[in-house]
Amino acid sequence: MIYPNQTRNYCVFDETRIKRNLDDIKVSLEYPKSEAEVLEDLYALNLMLDEGNTKVSELYPTLSKYNNTKSPNIQTFLAGIYRKTKVPDAFGPLCAMLIQNAINPPKDCPFDPNEEIGGAILDYLA
Repeated sequence: MIYPNQTRNYCVFDETRIKRNLDDIKVSLEYPKSEAEVLEDLYALNLMLDEGNTKVSELYPTLSKYNNTKSPNIQTFLAGIYRKTKVPDAFGPLCAMLIQNAINPPKDCPFDPNEEIGGAILDYLA
């Protein structure tokens, strides 16, 4: 996995590592070895949602352990997943992320995670 930089505001993933099932992703998210692994899992969940998988929302209890993260990469993926699943319990954590970032803005980040977080909040309110 390659992190965003000043010329590219998104992650680049090894697509061969992304195709996994929900159970494997759940275990991986419960016991991650690195932030990169978490991001790969969240990216895979995002793709599953795009393909119409409705069971992703059942992973909210596992995903919620990342609600207080300070990582702008994880925040952005979480907000995108919550935006698509609209799990009611995720609304408060999205608001908390936005407030946390307003008080302590992410440093050295080539993108603004608040765009996705704010968009997710707006979708909840719509």
